[in-house]
Amino acid sequence: MAMMKMKINGYRLRTLLSTSLSSSPFHSVPSRTFSSSSFENVGFIGLGNMGSRMANNLLKAGYKMTVHDVNCNVMKKYSDMGVSTKQTPFEVAEASDVVITMLPSSSHVLNVYNGPDGLLQGGDLLTPQLFIDSSTIDPQTSRKLAVSVSNCILKEKKVWIHITYVENWENPVMLDAPVSGGVVAAEAGSLTFMVGGSEDVYLAAKSLLLSMGKNTIFCGGPGNGSVAKICNNLAMAISMLGLSEALALGQSLGITASTLTKIFNSSSARCWSSDSYNPVPGVMQGVPSSRNYSGGFASKLMAKDLNLAAASAEEVGQRCPLTFLAQNIYTEICNDGHETEDFSCVFQHYYSGKSKRN
Repeated sequence: MAMMKMKINGYRLRTLLSTSLSSSPFHSVPSRTFSSSSFENVGFIGLGNMGSRMANNLLKAGYKMTVHDVNCNVMKKYSDMGVSTKQTPFEVAEASDVVITMLPSSSHVLNVYNGPDGLLQGGDLLTPQLFIDSSTIDPQTSRKLAVSVSNCILKEKKVWIHITYVENWENPVMLDAPVSGGVVAAEAGSLTFMVGGSEDVYLAAKSLLLSMGKNTIFCGGPGNGSVAKICNNLAMAISMLGLSEALALGQSLGITASTLTKIFNSSSARCWSSDSYNPVPGVMQGVPSSRNYSGGFASKLMAKDLNLAAASAEEVGQRCPLTFLAQNIYTEICNDGHETEDFSCVFQHYYSGKSKRN
């Protein structure tokens, strides 16, 4: 009986696919399935510390890559590797099924999309079926770009085959997919992607994202990936400040940071900043505090993300006093010349905390 139902359902699906395809208003136009298998030609723009490692993992996964970066030396490196390089974002788009951007700020992203020779300079007709922005930018910009992309039309009509129905796609789509994990995770291919946009598009792009990471989390509609990223980093900054403040106070009152850390990690104060990223030099090996705060997540990047959080809070009228306090502290840290040091350096440079050996 079960086998009979499977045969009937299979026949219904084949009939539905046949009917839908033959009745499509675009049946005379060449089309292909909109799925992860369609993303054979991947464009990548922004080959900095994060982007280069993400692009390298895509190359390892066998994708045909076309890349662009403003740094000519980086472009030459990829050209010498046999990777196709283009002089403009628009040229990357023309050669790609999907384009991924990994850029420093909202202004950079807007310029790559809307600027001269930008991704959307093809007018109403675009080649890529999917755009993925993994930059950490404000949600408002992510949402505006998603609308701009969806208002365009694909040069080549796509047919997206779902389990129970067929849908013709005329418009390109966009996902905002910022990441967590930093350079180390980008190198190892173990990033976490926080993804905003259509859930169906997210599912189609999931295998592509997993070529660069180990986790993907769907966050909801357009811009929600960016919301998740700035909220995550906001919580991380406040947590690091709270831990650093407690450790510095403890030292001033006569207890060692090592002892406090043991207590925190076996009690209610346990947190990632304490048990995995301790800010006190000498307490934990393999973290930035053990190497004079080099590497890791730069304070200037944390300040940038806190600026995004503060601006977003003001825009929606949300009371976020700790956000603005954290923003001020990290701005001060950067102004004092520590912008390239890991954000955990607040323990030493703001709270005047001491290393384990002192």
